[in-house]
Amino acid sequence: MPVATGQIRDASIRGLFIATDYTDVQVNQTLELEFRFPDKKENAFRRIKAQVVRKSDDGLGVDFEGMDNDGFTISALLSWLQKNNYIVTYFPPIRQNYPY
Repeated sequence: MPVATGQIRDASIRGLFIATDYTDVQVNQTLELEFRFPDKKENAFRRIKAQVVRKSDDGLGVDFEGMDNDGFTISALLSWLQKNNYIVTYFPPIRQNYPY
């Protein structure tokens, strides 16, 4: 199984953009992302699944939707990123403006 490293550049409750130079991945491919919180005393790794929805020269866009993930793990990751001043972007629901 191939292993690659990357750095989260953008995050939301729906997915991540991961900066990486790993290119042996296809759009719609399912990945397992493994991470741990560096400031925690525990050495346990967390694992989430994501689907590749975008590829660029800078990295990969991955989506959590439709994957069997623990919502607590995703929330903990987003909270940690925000607490440690990493870029976290929350995308609010799209609102329709009706001409009534």
